[in-house]
Amino acid sequence: MGNIERYKARLVANGFMQKEGIDYNEVFAPVSKHTTLRTLLALAAAEDLELHQLDIKTAFLNGDLEETIYMQQPEGCAEGGPSMVCRLRKSLYGLKQAPRAWNTRLKQELESMGFTASGANAGLFTAQYKGSNIYILVTWMTSWWQPRTWQTSTTSRLTHSHL
Repeated sequence: MGNIERYKARLVANGFMQKEGIDYNEVFAPVSKHTTLRTLLALAAAEDLELHQLDIKTAFLNGDLEETIYMQQPEGCAEGGPSMVCRLRKSLYGLKQAPRAWNTRLKQELESMGFTASGANAGLFTAQYKGSNIYILVTWMTSWWQPRTWQTSTTSRLTHSHL
């Protein structure tokens, strides 16, 4: 038997209760094509590049909501009484628009860092820094893959951005 190191909890919204046109308008969030990821893997193998993968554990909590959404307070958090509700400013797991809100936020952050989204694949981003270093980033929902040489520092820049 082990010891309990910590307790974890995740607040999940009841997205199944949302009504289209009232609680949300758009839910589509683009993802990379499988062929793009396979091409990236082949490029990394052919050029003997390191491939770095980053999983963003709380990705959907970083999306900014465009809609005004209220939810009942979670059990045990009755600030101001049981009739009070919470206004959500950030997306939560369970909301139908959470993937879209996350994708919109990620795209904005990447573009502010000089990345450009591909016209053929919305999950493929490229950037060129210092003249010769080309950075390729493939996003897949809450992860991304990036081939890089020892000189690249994009992942650390992204990790320390405002996501």
